[in-house]
Amino acid sequence: MKILIVEDEAKTGDYLRKGLGEAGFVVDLAHDGVDGLHLVQTGDYDLVVLDVMLPGLDGWAVLRTLRREGHEMPVLFLTARDQVEDRVRGLELGADDYLVKPFAFSELLARVRTLLRRGKTKEPEVFGVADLELDLLRRRVTRAGVRIDLTAKEFALLELLLRRQGEVLPRSLIASQVWDMNFDSDTNVIEVAVRRLRAKVDDPFEPKLIRTVRGMGYVLEAAETR
Repeated sequence: MKILIVEDEAKTGDYLRKGLGEAGFVVDLAHDGVDGLHLVQTGDYDLVVLDVMLPGLDGWAVLRTLRREGHEMPVLFLTARDQVEDRVRGLELGADDYLVKPFAFSELLARVRTLLRRGKTKEPEVFGVADLELDLLRRRVTRAGVRIDLTAKEFALLELLLRRQGEVLPRSLIASQVWDMNFDSDTNVIEVAVRRLRAKVDDPFEPKLIRTVRGMGYVLEAAETR
């Protein structure tokens, strides 16, 4: 699960990133509202932890824009503003929870996990195309009824391709979403991963589903154009 923290206090932001990372989440950190909004608009996050008092754009404006654009991931407001009217305003704008600083990390983690469990009901449990199926809850992949064993990274890569099927995904996006790293043109880690995934889900079957778009990236789709 991938979480974005938007927090301008460096110490708090680093503390949250470290703690949530140790709890098993992939975590990105933005230090102002403008960068935070851009990351949500261009990334794929399961939850946002959002401060209210931010440079650039405050948390109210960020949340208002996200909901207006149709982003439905849970948002947890984390702020020193503890007035009732502030809490009400956040909830009315579409926040899912509100935690006041100072806070216990154990409470924040419990709230994060609760929000993520709620959010799971909003998405399908099974993704598929042609005779390929990926079951998120059971962590199972089958094609033509045949069970396919994937590594954790191969599963994450296939999940991303299925979620965005029909869309050409650049290597930079795959690197950030699956490996949580900036794309380095000198590394072939993505090409190797795609080749290994194809060997399992494409090579023994017809039609081929994963296609390379030269100079652009990769796309998974039912139509065979090669």
